[in-house]
Amino acid sequence: MIPSARFFALALFSVALLACTACVRVNVHGDPGHRSMPVQTPLRIATYNASLYAGETDGLRARLEAGDAGARKVTAVLQRVRPDIVLLNEFDYDAGGRTADLFQRDYLERAQAGGGEALHYRYRYFAPVNTGVPSGLDLDGNGTTGGDGRERGNDAWGYGLHPGQYGMLLLSKYPIDTAAARTFRQLRWSAMPDARRPRDPDGGQWWHPDAVWSQLRLSSKSHWDVPVRTPAGVLHVLASHPTPPVFDGQEDRNGARNADEIRLWTEYLSAGDKPWLCDDSGRCGGLEADARFVILGDLNNDPVDGDGRHEAIVELLEHPRVLRYPTPASEGAAIAAATSADAATGDTGPARRGAPAHATGDFGPRVGPLRLDYVLPSTGFEFVDSGVFWPPPGDPAAAIVDGSDHRLVWVDLRHP
Repeated sequence: MIPSARFFALALFSVALLACTACVRVNVHGDPGHRSMPVQTPLRIATYNASLYAGETDGLRARLEAGDAGARKVTAVLQRVRPDIVLLNEFDYDAGGRTADLFQRDYLERAQAGGGEALHYRYRYFAPVNTGVPSGLDLDGNGTTGGDGRERGNDAWGYGLHPGQYGMLLLSKYPIDTAAARTFRQLRWSAMPDARRPRDPDGGQWWHPDAVWSQLRLSSKSHWDVPVRTPAGVLHVLASHPTPPVFDGQEDRNGARNADEIRLWTEYLSAGDKPWLCDDSGRCGGLEADARFVILGDLNNDPVDGDGRHEAIVELLEHPRVLRYPTPASEGAAIAAATSADAATGDTGPARRGAPAHATGDFGPRVGPLRLDYVLPSTGFEFVDSGVFWPPPGDPAAAIVDGSDHRLVWVDLRHP
């Protein structure tokens, strides 16, 4: 039996209809919040150190309940960029998730001045971190354990004035496989082969006594591997926020820890047995060789400028499993680098060797703009576009960027 012309017409219509299910109106250049050009839907992934923290337990919840101006600006940025998946660093953790509920309900789901339409994330991952959790050990070498204020924070597993300060919150429009997530919050630093164990520069002895070193955790907050079921397949979100490589002494214990916290991802992606790399549930080993991933977070290390052991971030950037793509940039960063100066002294701070437009935050005239925040996808993705949300002065959107001293970094990807 010969099919009718009507049959062929219906078949062609069905094929076209299926093809259009992968199409939306997207503008992959210009304003990342405006989508108007028909192309295959890209996946927009972002990281943002939101500076949503407080100095006391439940302090962030109190900030949000009072109507926090900084939180509204952070939300406005998110509503303009509208990432599908975003990691928020420095969002205080609470076990019940009430603060995250409040942020979603009263901020993200309400249009903010300077922002865009309300933004809903159906899925999130919010888990404990090391910051502010007492270690019971003298980690700063001052001869006492615990105490009040900064002394208490210095002897926590990760610096913090209360448990959960400077936590992490992962938001997603796509389902998160919470049961398959891996966390490395309790991994011992000493378990890492060739760990950068700090030494006292005066006498050459180890900074931490053996009894302390054997217990010290590597992650200052946590390291997460969170699988997200996206239209492009399962994506492993590798999230972290290494300690700043400052606020220590000549022993550079924070610089050493920052470098090895970054190196943990390098090890996690590299081939070979990793019997030492065990997560908090006891499962050992790195990421499967065929897994797609994106590394997200404020890694507190610029490739060439500022403090820190730059070889750690450079090694991660150059890992063979990490996609090479144009570094996210902004006009605002370039202008900030050119105009950064101390109003009282005129001091412009240290000279930059890196490209000023690549900075992801401005940290005052003594430090200047630095590239600290990263979205590093795996090979196998097609790069579409990227940017740092940092409009130049005079742009109306510039009024919302100072909710944090960091800027949101975003990347658009497509499954080829």
